[in-house]
Amino acid sequence: MTHLRKIMLEELQRRNYSAITTRNYLRVVTDFAKHFGKSPDKLGLNELRTYQAYLLRERKLTPGTVINQVAALRFFFVKTLKRHQFRDFLPYPQDGRRLPTVLSREEVSRLINAAGTLFRRTLLMTLYGTGMRRSELAHLKVGDIDSQRMIIRVVAGKRSKDRDLPLSPALLETLREYWRWRKPKLYLFPTRTLGRRLDQPICDKTVWIACSEAARRAGIRKRVTPHTLRHSWATHLLEAGTDLRTIQVLLGHGDLETTAQYLHLSQRHLQTVTNPLDTLTLSSSENVSRRFRRKDNE
Repeated sequence: MTHLRKIMLEELQRRNYSAITTRNYLRVVTDFAKHFGKSPDKLGLNELRTYQAYLLRERKLTPGTVINQVAALRFFFVKTLKRHQFRDFLPYPQDGRRLPTVLSREEVSRLINAAGTLFRRTLLMTLYGTGMRRSELAHLKVGDIDSQRMIIRVVAGKRSKDRDLPLSPALLETLREYWRWRKPKLYLFPTRTLGRRLDQPICDKTVWIACSEAARRAGIRKRVTPHTLRHSWATHLLEAGTDLRTIQVLLGHGDLETTAQYLHLSQRHLQTVTNPLDTLTLSSSENVSRRFRRKDNE
């Protein structure tokens, strides 16, 4: 590890950034340096401008992805190198956020049934039954399951916050079946990778692979990721009558505006809207001419 990478890692760790964010930030700075073939501390404003344009125009990354890369580069130059003047020179691109993909209940059933193994089935059921992020699921411990209170505790989630989630009876039944088979000691989903100790959690990429492969086997053409199940769970809660504030707490959102996106995804809420077209008094379409008129004098 280079001295510069070590300093950046320490800055990330002392601010308690998550393992995923830390890994991504370090990777972004490494890619930035490789692009120009120089140490990143030898690069300046001109290279940053060129690189940001390259990401959008040539690599055609989405604005959301570039925003994450800009955040990493900002951290490196401002927090690690203390070049505070760089902050204003690293603007975030405008992001026309798309609505997230949501599965229907029938699609979720097909996905879980296509999991293939009890291990993956339990992963998918826990994802959908709690709305956890994939990193939260990967680090879930046996002791976080409280079957007496029917609660699952998420410890040190995003922004290092804990939260409690309701434990579904159907999920508890599968968790017990899984535990009798695997008998995990510390982490609920321990790694089985050769060369790693068995008391280590699975890689979050394992969770992503379980989702994508189950979707392929289930014949679901939508792009399915762990976050797709989180979005689906929140949307289905809203459709079942759960209020937005409760969903915000369950998801661990810091801002209610973030949770409000599910209003746009909820079929129940969309169907309750009265379309003004339906309030008009219109004649029947049966007697309207079927001919196309290309000119007014035809």
